[in-house]
Amino acid sequence: MSDNPLVNLGELSKPATVLIEKISDAVGGVFKPYQIVRVAKAESEAEKIRADAKIIVQDIHRRAMHRFLEEEAKKQKNIEDITQKALPNLNDDAKSENVENDWIANFFDKCRLISDTEMQMLWSRVLSGEANSPGSYSKRTVNFLSSLDKNDAGLFTKLCNFAWIIGEIVPLIYDVNNDIYNKHKIDFVSLSHLDSIGLIQFNGLVGFKRTGLPKKVTLLYYDQQALLEFKKESDNEFNIGKVILTKIGHELAPICGSSPDKEFYEYICDKWKKEGLIKENETEQGAAAGADKPRP
Repeated sequence: MSDNPLVNLGELSKPATVLIEKISDAVGGVFKPYQIVRVAKAESEAEKIRADAKIIVQDIHRRAMHRFLEEEAKKQKNIEDITQKALPNLNDDAKSENVENDWIANFFDKCRLISDTEMQMLWSRVLSGEANSPGSYSKRTVNFLSSLDKNDAGLFTKLCNFAWIIGEIVPLIYDVNNDIYNKHKIDFVSLSHLDSIGLIQFNGLVGFKRTGLPKKVTLLYYDQQALLEFKKESDNEFNIGKVILTKIGHELAPICGSSPDKEFYEYICDKWKKEGLIKENETEQGAAAGADKPRP
């Protein structure tokens, strides 16, 4: 029996089977005897060289081949682990067959060196998200992810714990010196760093505003919501703090593994109450039907 955890396609759902077959086609049979093919080619080339030049294989050649086998085996395991982690997140109506071959080839070229379990989970969410809705993740985001280290990923997740849905995902950072943020290591330095690597835009002086809002707006924080009421009937402005996400940040925010913070939710609602934007009975619990949330 094969030690490949993905070979028993009959046990998988149709979307999972289609995705695995799609991956195999796009990257040259990644779940077939991939190692055997590559090693056979390498050995064949070596034999030709030895026959032509009568070279005697020395210890250095054997060590090189052993290193090659070990490295390729690790890469293969990483690829299979990430794919296996992605399968449970496929929707019944996933469009795996519509994922571009170039996208898949680029994805696995970039993820084959990822062995950390937590980072593999992030990569698996990108893979399943793209299979569920092709075009969700650009090659630029995949390429960015390959350079994202675990600490930066963790910092971005902490930032997204403060994210509300205001038409799109927005981390509400109003005062970078407030302890509500600082105790989670979100401060001027960390925000400047996330800006420098391309996940957010950070404006510590002026901040950002949402304009053209109607009199009443419902904002979402995971499974909680708040109804804001402005003074004017239309064309209202709303301060959304010092941070907005870049395109890459928007693509990664829903899958970064963030979670709600009750204390932060209360902090934000109290702020809006003091500004006269919401009243006690306008802050409601419960999920809004069909709404996106800043988490998977």
